[in-house]
Amino acid sequence: MPDSSATRVPFDPALARRSVFQALVDARREWGGDRIALVDGDDRALSYDELIRASFALGSALKSGTRQGECVGVMLPTGAAGTLTFFALSAFGRIPTMLNFTAGMAGLKSALRTAQVKRVITAHRLVELAGLEDLIAGLTGIEVVYLEDVRKNLSLTNKLAAVAGKMAPTLIAAKPDPKNPAVILFTSGTEGEPKGVALSHENLLANVAQVRAHVGITPGDVMFNPLPIFHCFGLMGGTILPLIAGIRVICHPSPKQPKEIVRRIRKHGATILLSTDTFINQYARTADDGELVSLRMAVCGAERLRDETRAFVRRKSGITLLEGYGVTETAPVVAVNQIETNRPGTVGQLLQGMEARLEPVEGIPGAGRLFLRGPNIMLGYLKPDAPGRIVPPESGWHDTGDVVSIDEDGFIAIRGRLKRFAKIGGETVSLAVVENIAAALWPDNAHAAVAIPDGRKGEQIVLITDAKDVRREDLIGWARNHGVSELSVPRRVLAIEDIPLLATGKTDYVTVQKMAEADLKGDLPS
Repeated sequence: MPDSSATRVPFDPALARRSVFQALVDARREWGGDRIALVDGDDRALSYDELIRASFALGSALKSGTRQGECVGVMLPTGAAGTLTFFALSAFGRIPTMLNFTAGMAGLKSALRTAQVKRVITAHRLVELAGLEDLIAGLTGIEVVYLEDVRKNLSLTNKLAAVAGKMAPTLIAAKPDPKNPAVILFTSGTEGEPKGVALSHENLLANVAQVRAHVGITPGDVMFNPLPIFHCFGLMGGTILPLIAGIRVICHPSPKQPKEIVRRIRKHGATILLSTDTFINQYARTADDGELVSLRMAVCGAERLRDETRAFVRRKSGITLLEGYGVTETAPVVAVNQIETNRPGTVGQLLQGMEARLEPVEGIPGAGRLFLRGPNIMLGYLKPDAPGRIVPPESGWHDTGDVVSIDEDGFIAIRGRLKRFAKIGGETVSLAVVENIAAALWPDNAHAAVAIPDGRKGEQIVLITDAKDVRREDLIGWARNHGVSELSVPRRVLAIEDIPLLATGKTDYVTVQKMAEADLKGDLPS
């Protein structure tokens, strides 16, 4: 098993001063062209040579009808097709614009308008398996290109580009300024309409270098990535990072297939898993004893890692869970725990090259609103009300909107999003604390707390849970016994079948909010 303590690569900002595609070419030179780089969901393996060659063939075909610097939509799951399409567009100077095909018609159309996308690349197989026919039919005015058709009709010119590109990639590939956009991603939309996030080549590669300097990984590791590539964690952490670092990546098209994921982790001897609290819990419960024995660590982000999950996974499978923190705007990793300094309740220490500052928040002592600056901070937002225009962060500082505390050793503890606090009778109450109380009482269930207007006290808290026979009295009792203010006990509790989730595993708070409001009005179906 790889030794995590001796494999950190010193942080070198110079490694970020190239294009993402050039970084892939350099990785082939470093690790060898015949080295297996990626294994698809059907277990088809691709070497670095095959990735480079296929990227040039596909990119040569896809560039027709587009111009350098144009945003081209990518609507594909995690796997070889999505990875090749990303690098194919990048090789010829187009900007992959990663589209969330689970966001629905309104969300998808908003993204296309915001990034001014005229062409979307997808696959017949995805459309059929995911039932996206109506979604595709609704994309009026957008050219939809299917990969199966492109591959079937590759011209002699495209095939020659593949040969020439493999032999002399630096002569054929575009040479964009590293500070130019490399990808457009969209915020998760957990609390409102998604914004486009423009990340440069330098942003992505700086974050790769930062992570490699912070977390012990080796070319002997095997990464399992089931997270979507339209999410920055799945794209950078689960695709770009391992390919550049010489780590074989096992791709899986969906995180919602625990039995198949456990089987493939065992088959391929994966040593690193990217996951979330929700999904790692499912995998550990699905696995038989010893099935996850190859994993030496799982890096969890996107949502809080619960103590109950940490203890259960450790007891059941012996896996070390490392909680980290990131946002799309930081390409995405900000902080992460390390195996030798793994401090539960925190997301670890800030990556090298980054600065943090806290601004006080009324009613929340000992913490502040987190602002970040560094080489991995986005170029800026593309907003729905100003399509195609990148609005940079003020003075290079990104306002995360998260409230955190930072201890004397630099460990960061997330207190919650600023929007995830309620005002009750003039007091500030963390909705994350409300969820923590429910998780302590019912650790095997999912819970989501939201605040809705209250004419008497400003706001009231509603807890939505998939636990059965939940009593508010139990929540009150737990709060009293543990010295937690009863303001953190929800006024109302709503039991439902399943907590709505986004494709990334995050709680879909927009839908949860609507459910709470509908229940208050008596409009929620029983």
